[in-house]
Amino acid sequence: MKSRFLVILLIISLVLSSCITNKDLVYLQDKGDSADASLIVNELPKPYKVQVSDILSINVKALDPELVDIFNPVGSANGGLGNGGLYFSGFTVDLHGNIEFPILGKINVLGYTIDEIKTKVENALLEKYFKETAEIFVTVKLSGLRYTVTGEGGAGVYTLFQDRVNIIEALANAGGLPATADRKDILVIRQYPEGQKIHHIDLTDIKAMKSPFYFIQPNDMILVKPLKRKAIGTGETAFQNLTTIASILSVLVSTYFLTKNL
Repeated sequence: MKSRFLVILLIISLVLSSCITNKDLVYLQDKGDSADASLIVNELPKPYKVQVSDILSINVKALDPELVDIFNPVGSANGGLGNGGLYFSGFTVDLHGNIEFPILGKINVLGYTIDEIKTKVENALLEKYFKETAEIFVTVKLSGLRYTVTGEGGAGVYTLFQDRVNIIEALANAGGLPATADRKDILVIRQYPEGQKIHHIDLTDIKAMKSPFYFIQPNDMILVKPLKRKAIGTGETAFQNLTTIASILSVLVSTYFLTKNL
């Protein structure tokens, strides 16, 4: 009788300990620092600095549109460039950090923010090509925020045409995370001038909103690991775990009686 009780107790403990709980699934939980929540929400990401292989969309406008036709890709004025059009007609940052701009030639943009590049192009145009009376206006944008998601739940490369995207939005755009994904340790591989670095972020903690990796950057890779419970083959719910254990016990009992009768 005592041995049966111990077996039942062991089964119950296994079922409960291997279940996926709300603490594993709920995003941005307040884990005791609620006083900082309002400050966290108000934090803004640092401006992105352009890297090698980024593609820029640069458009020049003036009072006389004919004066600036040479600087603008065909179709850019009326939105005729598709999602992939900028790959061919945009300005790609080469290995030396330069773009090749009409009339002006090479302009180094590596490590500059979008606003700094805008000012740099405007000043160069006014110095070499236009007069102040032309009243030129330059817009500079990245050709979409491209990122990769891989690991638990699927894999793919995605592009969002937004200036600011947080990691939860990025994952939602990729189809969201399954219950078996480890939200407490999401890996973000980010590019830097000196190479790539791996960073960790816990999306179940509201303090993640303070992390410099909460807002993604172009060319980020987001790696999602499975929960250890899945790695060892247990289920997502108590019922699934109980079914698995019952199947194992059934096999063991059958094996026992078969060997006993031999």
